[in-house]
Amino acid sequence: MAERIQAIVAVDANVDQSQLRAALPEDAGIDVIGVIDGLEESWQTLQETSPDIVVVACSGYSDRALYFIDSAVKQASQRPVVVLTVGSPNGFVRRVFESGADDIVTLPESAERVAFTLMKAIARRQGAAIASGEALGAMICVLGPKEGTGKTLTATNLVVALAARGERAIIVDLDLQFGDVGLALGLRPDKTVYDLARSGGSLDAEKLDAYLVSHSSGAKALLAPTRPDQASAVSVDFLRDVFTTLRTMSEFVIVDTPPGFTPEVIAAIDSSSHTCMVGMLDSLSLKNTKLGLETLDLMGYDPARI
Repeated sequence: MAERIQAIVAVDANVDQSQLRAALPEDAGIDVIGVIDGLEESWQTLQETSPDIVVVACSGYSDRALYFIDSAVKQASQRPVVVLTVGSPNGFVRRVFESGADDIVTLPESAERVAFTLMKAIARRQGAAIASGEALGAMICVLGPKEGTGKTLTATNLVVALAARGERAIIVDLDLQFGDVGLALGLRPDKTVYDLARSGGSLDAEKLDAYLVSHSSGAKALLAPTRPDQASAVSVDFLRDVFTTLRTMSEFVIVDTPPGFTPEVIAAIDSSSHTCMVGMLDSLSLKNTKLGLETLDLMGYDPARI
């Protein structure tokens, strides 16, 4: 990242420009390199520039803003997004965070407070990698919209092959109700992602490593809960933090997913560097594979990373 933080501000319709301008930081190590009216114009600018952070300004609830946030996160998963909303955020906050934003501020607010929020978002999204001095490892999300196509077989063989090659490789069983990674690798589920989620406190590499189960190949696994009713304890926000931390700990993170595009699967796709779509040659599987690829396209996922 540059020594000074560069930010662009994408402005939705009907935003009070005077409140917005008053809230934008003029220093604090942040350079606002552009305030762009209109989210379509802002998206075009985002394609042509590489800001360190994206600020989305909107007037209350906005589906356009939610779509823009989601697309911006998918374009660069490690770049934070902060929302400035003019008017009541009621009914909007949860959707903002589900779309992948890091924080939301209700205007009017002081420029100092907004600057603090932007710096906090930068630290949260990128701090772990910067502190370690390491780039994030690759994260490969193994997808298959239909059951029985071989996602778990593909994911487990991939992580073992990478570990046998001497890579630091970790597999995550994201099928939180009926995960089979432990069974496929012959591992006892003494510790699972449910136990990690229930442990409380902050999440760091040392703590996360204590909940990984080791395979004879050298690969490590974060196993799914042992009972379906435990899945509800594992939130999407928690999983996003887990994915980021795992990528600072390893060269490869492999995620085995359940069928369909659940919120957990979408969070994994958002956090991934690549996806692997697994299908078979029967007509039902081909149909679902086609729909899965079309869904990735609608999500704005880079086809070069599939």
